[in-house]
Amino acid sequence: MVSDSELNVVVLGLGYIGLPTAAVIARTGARVLGIDVSQNVVDTVNSGRVHIEEVDLDGLVSGVVARGTLRAATEVAPADVFVIAVPTPFSDDHAPDITYVLQAATTIAPVLKAGDTVILESTSPVGTTEQVRDLLATLRPDLRVPGRAGETAYIAIAYCPERVLPGRILVELIDNDRVIGGITPRCARKALTFYRRFVRGACVTTNARAAEMTKLTENAFRDVNIAFANELSLVADKMGVDVWEVIRLANRHPRVNILQPGPGVGGHCIAVDPWFLVHAAPNETPLIRTARTVNDGKTDHVIAQASALIESMPGATVACLGLAFKANIDDFRESPALKVAEALAARFGERVAIVEPYADALPPALARHGAALIDVDSAIERCAIMVVLVDHDVFKSVPREERHDKAVLDTRGIWPDQPRFQRKPAPVRLAG
Repeated sequence: MVSDSELNVVVLGLGYIGLPTAAVIARTGARVLGIDVSQNVVDTVNSGRVHIEEVDLDGLVSGVVARGTLRAATEVAPADVFVIAVPTPFSDDHAPDITYVLQAATTIAPVLKAGDTVILESTSPVGTTEQVRDLLATLRPDLRVPGRAGETAYIAIAYCPERVLPGRILVELIDNDRVIGGITPRCARKALTFYRRFVRGACVTTNARAAEMTKLTENAFRDVNIAFANELSLVADKMGVDVWEVIRLANRHPRVNILQPGPGVGGHCIAVDPWFLVHAAPNETPLIRTARTVNDGKTDHVIAQASALIESMPGATVACLGLAFKANIDDFRESPALKVAEALAARFGERVAIVEPYADALPPALARHGAALIDVDSAIERCAIMVVLVDHDVFKSVPREERHDKAVLDTRGIWPDQPRFQRKPAPVRLAG
């Protein structure tokens, strides 16, 4: 077995998963090269700094760069293990796009040698790891790949998805269980040896397709459960009932655990991954598709609610509290809060102010419509309307006396002591 200090690892993609993963591996003493297409990202990491917000990541990156175990570049180099952690977006018709994954495989093909291990971590449609295998076989016919021709392979190829929570990535990369799917059992065992170097959680081996579907299943499960909470909030709004009170009381049942509703679902995982299953088996996934529709529709519902509130107070300034897809992070990918803010800014222009403590500047669409970025204290002083879109801790800390005179639409339930803006209850019609 290669010792940690002798192990060379290449991590392709230095984003929200790739950079923390590279830093955690580098902390073990392995020599890690992080690859990114952005020269700015490369320069930032090589200076010991970070370009993303994540708890304790700045200190870890600074330390491993100073020790010389982590460096970044735009060009790949030979290594023992290659970890692919690049984005897997979807198209306008929700078809998965694995272009970046295949580009990463193409990039590493020239430097692969016998004995190397290639691990795909990017959330991917079922069968993607096999496509990586087939591409490498085409690009490097001199290297026998696993699962073909019945011969002993020269390289190992496996799939091991991340399953971390933003804000806790460094902890969960180490403590969470990992599912490792190999093209062959031998591939899985070799990848298992690599992950045991830095993972304290259980590492369970399976085949690549099962591992790929496991990741999609985890996020589809969460999406369906969030959709129930969001649909319940729509019913409660129509009936003039406080959904937060209903959920709190229902969850006192020993076998009920309803999640909390919000303005929709965001992030690169839950808002995206279920579509991979729907695209692969459209006739077998009506529930998963409906959950996606419900959660996306909740964002439209919030836009309509907020617009009605703003229109009821001509000339009043509105503060949109938060743009991130979840609390206490700077990740705006697929964020419903951002979509709501952009829609309101497009309609109400300079009447809209944005409070986002994890942003130094507004996204272009918001700035273009005249929205202003302000802090929470300025919002309290200047804005008569507050639309709570993200449950950042700083927003939770605003006491009742500082917002008692505000018109509030609270999509996160962080201010239970203040009535939410609600439509007039629907009339109850009794049979007979």
